[in-house]
Amino acid sequence: MAVQLIPPRGTRDFYPDDLRIRNRIFSVWRDTALRCGFEEYDSSILEHEELYVLKSGPEILGQLYNFVDKGGRRVSLRPEMTPTLARMIASKGQALPKPIKWFSIAQCFRYERMSRGRKREHYQWNLDIVGVPEVTAEAELLAAALWSLEQFGLRESDVVVRISHRGLLGSVLKVLRVPEDAWPHVFGVIDKRGKEPDESLWRQMESLGIPPATLKDLFSLLDQTRIDVFASFFQEKGMDAGSVRDLEALFSLLQGYAVAGYCEFAPAIVRGLPYYTGIVFECFDRQGRFRALFGGGRYDNLFKLFSGQDQPAVGLGFGDVVIQELLEYDGRWQTPPRSLDFFLVPFSEGQRPAAAEILQRIRRQGASADLLLAPRKLKGALREASRMQARIAILLLPDELRDGVLVLRNLETGQEDRMGKADFLQNPLRFLRP
Repeated sequence: MAVQLIPPRGTRDFYPDDLRIRNRIFSVWRDTALRCGFEEYDSSILEHEELYVLKSGPEILGQLYNFVDKGGRRVSLRPEMTPTLARMIASKGQALPKPIKWFSIAQCFRYERMSRGRKREHYQWNLDIVGVPEVTAEAELLAAALWSLEQFGLRESDVVVRISHRGLLGSVLKVLRVPEDAWPHVFGVIDKRGKEPDESLWRQMESLGIPPATLKDLFSLLDQTRIDVFASFFQEKGMDAGSVRDLEALFSLLQGYAVAGYCEFAPAIVRGLPYYTGIVFECFDRQGRFRALFGGGRYDNLFKLFSGQDQPAVGLGFGDVVIQELLEYDGRWQTPPRSLDFFLVPFSEGQRPAAAEILQRIRRQGASADLLLAPRKLKGALREASRMQARIAILLLPDELRDGVLVLRNLETGQEDRMGKADFLQNPLRFLRP
């Protein structure tokens, strides 16, 4: 049987060049999270299948890489990190001090139809704040995520975060007298807005028994871009809508974070998952060429499924596939070069023991270093040093080495210097300064 030389459909191999790109994305995420006061956590990619059924219902089973293990337990590769986070926090009871600000960079697997920006395996940066009912948590998450986009070179003219509130739309449906048992279906249809024509969405809602006059009012409100329109709407109907106050408070905080220019109110953003309870948001490139870069919102009721107790919580997920596609499409992204400080070239096998000694001493002082492993002529050895993208080649020539002298060649400028071995090894790092 022939061995497949490509990875399973929807998954990826990461060759060294690819891994340098992935590591660069991860480093931005990790540095941003740590600077914003988040702590990193992780867990096994293998989880209890029931965890996802409990959160999303039995329909999720068709999207899982799940199986029965040798002990007869139903398990799954994780499709997302939020249920694991909830399980981990619930397992500690009240032992974890609040608020919790945690982040992870998790590999996730989901068996679903692939499209641009969507694979069956991806890495996701998760930011969550647990124990804070105020919108200060949403503001902190959005500020961190937008700061990471700035580190990638994206600005207000490139990306937009569309923000709404599940309670806002719920209040609208209540005023319009849409039966509450139809709300989940209505949310699901509205979540398709921008992906399907409004005519199609209209027909889907009509099939739920919603009258055309009600649909006309609903679609009119979904087109609004000002929060005060909803404030007036609810005031006229004699309804106190806390969702409006939440949104007003959030946008005020975003002004303080100096990221309000990235954000806009968009009532049609509902996030299809039913466990969201409050403010929700999604980030897109402004030209609409790609899937959402990140999305999330408040999910105050999720912890009750695991521990029997409500816990205010807000989170976001930011995938690696779309951000890389966007940066490559715009030409902002170049594969990070391999980085090597020193490459040692023993002239012959007689100089190899000295090369090994110098190599280890360089490494132990904090520089990166490699050496020629197989004998080559000097010209070929220098080509190898250039291929390795080393900054400096150290030539160990017989006569010079006998006199305690090293030959240092700067591979960027071609400049060559001779230096005493002992002097060089006192501080190799000084040769790397610009």
